[in-house]
Amino acid sequence: MRVVIASDSFKGSATSLAVADAVERGIHRSDPFVECLKFAVADGGEGLVKALRKEGDQIVTLSVRGPLGTPVSAQYIVRGTMAIMEMAEASGLPLVAEGERNPLLTTTYGTGEMMLDALDRGCTEILLGIGGSATNDCGVGMAAALGVRFLDADGREVAPCGGELSKISRIDSAGLSDKVRTATIRVACDVDNPLCGPQGASAIYGPQKGATPEMVGLLDDALSHVAEIVETANERRCGMLRDVPGAGAAGGLGFGLMAFCGANLVSGIELVLDVIGIDKALKNADLVITGEGRIDGQSKRGKVPVGIAARAKRYGVPAVVLAGDIGPGVEKLYELGLDSILSTTSRAMPLSEAMSHSLELTEDAADRMWRLLVVGMSMGMAISSSKAP
Repeated sequence: MRVVIASDSFKGSATSLAVADAVERGIHRSDPFVECLKFAVADGGEGLVKALRKEGDQIVTLSVRGPLGTPVSAQYIVRGTMAIMEMAEASGLPLVAEGERNPLLTTTYGTGEMMLDALDRGCTEILLGIGGSATNDCGVGMAAALGVRFLDADGREVAPCGGELSKISRIDSAGLSDKVRTATIRVACDVDNPLCGPQGASAIYGPQKGATPEMVGLLDDALSHVAEIVETANERRCGMLRDVPGAGAAGGLGFGLMAFCGANLVSGIELVLDVIGIDKALKNADLVITGEGRIDGQSKRGKVPVGIAARAKRYGVPAVVLAGDIGPGVEKLYELGLDSILSTTSRAMPLSEAMSHSLELTEDAADRMWRLLVVGMSMGMAISSSKAP
């Protein structure tokens, strides 16, 4: 039997390949002869660079402005004239201590610095994953690092963070680096949310970045304010960018990259699956096992399990998910190609314990899943035999 294992990383506890290794160990407990084909995958967030990295890629390390303005060390890779990077390296949520998370104060400025560094090194193409952000600044920080000026009614520069966006009166793009204007920038999105509204960046993802209900309203209004200025000034070129799927990714960074850099937004998981060539393995697979740290109704918006399941269905291959936590709304995912969703936890336990033992729990869950699958196959064969003439 041939099994494809392609899970997202379990955020904060295990990489994509570490999860795949744990699943393989669990399966081999009861059947060491199962062939497991393992792939590192990502949806545009954490793990994109690891999923796409190849031997010979140059690793670049630099100091940039972090989400709260303090220096952080960020890495990306260069392959010929293409740079592959994750905004989370410079502007990610893990870079901000839990007690300090506040999307009114955070900025994507460091992401812009990382992009500019790649362009200065001669890269003409940037592939940027924008999941896992600590920010809600509409990409204003990123654009400021690339030379765009954001001015208030008195002509003074506005600080490039979420809480200051409403002060912007005019946008001056004259100083935007010419290297940005001529570069090809592809943005790998892990969600398809619009910029504003009840399904927008602030309402859906603001709370996990530290936003209170009052902040969510302020931030949503601020994003709409920036979009209004951009769309009014560039109506012919931009149109309604705020409604483009993915415009709300990373606190509106998706919108900012389109508006200020002419970037193209693509589904992160679809891009990764194409690049790693998973279709060849799926054509001859009997089962796909995927997963993520938490799965819920929002996972339909471009997350790894749904993307994997959709690709598997092209070849009639069933897909099973192993997840650390199962949230509300998962029943909707069965309509999108997932056949079964199983939790890795075996009992009630604190989140800290589940995360610190995620690989052991995943291995145990894979063992239980496989034993149940064997029972199902045995029952299927028994039923078939009983119906035989």
